[in-house]
Amino acid sequence: MKSIIPALVLGLAMAVEAPAQEDDYPSREISLVIPFGPGGIADITARIVADSLGKKLGKQIVILNQPGAGGSVAARVALNGEPDGYTLALLSNGTAVSVPLFKNLQFDPVADFVPVSSLAYFDFVFVTKADGKFKSLKDILEAARANPGALNVGTINVGSSQNLAAELFKSTAGVDLTIVPYKGTPDLQVALLGGELDLIIDSQTALKAALQQNQAVAIASSGSARSILLPDVQTAQEEGVKGFDVTSWNGIFTPAGTPQAVVNKLNTALVEVLGDPDVKKRFADLGVEARSSTPQEIGDRLKADIDKWSKVIKDAGIARQ
Repeated sequence: MKSIIPALVLGLAMAVEAPAQEDDYPSREISLVIPFGPGGIADITARIVADSLGKKLGKQIVILNQPGAGGSVAARVALNGEPDGYTLALLSNGTAVSVPLFKNLQFDPVADFVPVSSLAYFDFVFVTKADGKFKSLKDILEAARANPGALNVGTINVGSSQNLAAELFKSTAGVDLTIVPYKGTPDLQVALLGGELDLIIDSQTALKAALQQNQAVAIASSGSARSILLPDVQTAQEEGVKGFDVTSWNGIFTPAGTPQAVVNKLNTALVEVLGDPDVKKRFADLGVEARSSTPQEIGDRLKADIDKWSKVIKDAGIARQ
């Protein structure tokens, strides 16, 4: 009996202590690890959220930029921390693409992380030369069906979300297009304006200058519904490509094992932060939509996108890296 009582007392003490620690969260600085370098849209939006979230929680949130290896570098850094809510990770649709694309990813985003909330969503846009002959996506589809393989569609590098969106567009629309990958958006724009490409698929943010200067025109967006940022631009579905839906996103996750109370507290705070009109405007100015979610919603989105892009990569015959 003497040996049992101390064990029971210790167990009760631990049970009482754990909620108390969670109630005190956060009591120190929090790190947010992102798999992108500084200066990009993901980095800027993460910093906007980190600043507002830190103020709401009463503790500073520090951004750690850890690009490379399909997100593996950032994931390893995040997973080296204790699952206590003090090390957070930014995962995205790019993470979902990395699962089937990389042979040695070295982490499982579904098993190794717990979802907290989405942060931002943005659609890709289908863009043609402003003074070119194609004025709508229907024009592109008609020309592609009349001359299989003759039209050139530009995207950034093979395996990027934009490149896979083009592959999915081909298969969903049932047309034969030649997909031409480029190193970056500047090269894409030069090729489009020079007449080497008939169509490019990229983010509104990346193409903002060309669109504003009326050098190029957006003829469709990639989501299932019109973007709130481009309400006058029809979706590919509205243009006749039924079932085509590509939306990029990113969200906050934390290492598996993080107490649910901590996840809930973070989620509640993020819902408030992303609902703030100033944050929404700052996101919109960057060409993205601030949008929170429940943990399950963003977790389900990650799983669905892994399945979706696994099939696209396999069907397109893209070699694993």
